[in-house]
Amino acid sequence: MLRVRCLRGGSRGAEAAHLIGAMFRGPMGRCMQRAFRSASSAVAAQPRLAVVEELVTESVQQESPVCSYNEWDPLEEVIVGRVENAYVPPFSVEVKANTYEKYWSFYQKHGGQPFPTDHLKKAVGEIEEMCNILRLEGVNVRRPEVLDWSMEYKTPDFTSSDILLVVGNEIIEAPMAWRARFFEYRAYRPLIKEYFNKGAKWTTAPKPTMADELYDQDYPMRTVEDRHKLAAEGKFVTTEYEPCFDAADFIRAGRDIFVQRSQVTNYMGIEWMRRHLAPDYKIHILSFKDPNPMHIDATFNIIGPGLVLSNPDRPCRQIEMFKKAGWTVVKPPLPLMPDNHPLWMSSKWLSMNGADMFENLGIKTIKVNIRHANSLGGGFHCWTTDVRRRGTLQSYFH
Repeated sequence: MLRVRCLRGGSRGAEAAHLIGAMFRGPMGRCMQRAFRSASSAVAAQPRLAVVEELVTESVQQESPVCSYNEWDPLEEVIVGRVENAYVPPFSVEVKANTYEKYWSFYQKHGGQPFPTDHLKKAVGEIEEMCNILRLEGVNVRRPEVLDWSMEYKTPDFTSSDILLVVGNEIIEAPMAWRARFFEYRAYRPLIKEYFNKGAKWTTAPKPTMADELYDQDYPMRTVEDRHKLAAEGKFVTTEYEPCFDAADFIRAGRDIFVQRSQVTNYMGIEWMRRHLAPDYKIHILSFKDPNPMHIDATFNIIGPGLVLSNPDRPCRQIEMFKKAGWTVVKPPLPLMPDNHPLWMSSKWLSMNGADMFENLGIKTIKVNIRHANSLGGGFHCWTTDVRRRGTLQSYFH
């Protein structure tokens, strides 16, 4: 009989305890706060095979390189997205429902084509600079693959040209709701496989077919008033035909995870997450006075134990839950984004967290400019997936 045993050599180095900076990872602004601590780990030796008798296969338990329970613990490793080769999504019903009317002509004219070259070049430079700042703060920065997004894909149901959520030691691939983002996971697969091989859990939520039945083809979008009324009634462009959700519609606070039903996250998707994460985590559904809900992080963000950042233009209907728990609710100042700056896929509230406000809260800030990257769909939270934060699983609501 033959036994194959995988032996892992080497040892993990001691982690540095030096406080190196403060940085908040969230899209609500132009500065990132919270403290970071650098970490150093000895590189483990490659697995070796030892031949013994008996026919079984065993592997030594490995410590997961993935571990993150909230949005504020000191950051050690992060994935930062790429803008290279970015293409304008085709102007389909789900894109129309998630964008502002002033930009519809842009999508009609440029859908399926590259974003403006000069704008992309500036966005690439901004994201590279953000990566450099993170590295200087002692954070290990990982990047996805550069892919050709001009390719057209066809499935039996459609033709098409903030996908990862880390909960504890598990990477969850979100199923997404936009057809244009169906294959986005491909850019991250090499990294995910690497984390999996080193001990992380890896889950892919059920991929939706994205058939026409997933979208309300007659969803009325004539005015902002229409959208306000429909959102208040719980009606969105996505139906309950099959589960769908974007990772950016979830905010983590230890054992409590908050989510909104939005244009890209439906109740079936939320229920899938609830069952998948139970009993260790509890899912709470929040709703807001928002005519165009998509991604909770520019509307509502938990920036530390007992501290919530809430968009004054989009009040939370369940805010009393936090006040009764003794949490402080902070309303950020109005954004200063000029009206002539293009925000094809986002709103001015990406800049809702002003540096002065955080300084007044006693949080040191590091200013980072991603103004042109904002135009392509998000702020710091949208551009990043934190892989590892120094902290433990806790309950912040009793």
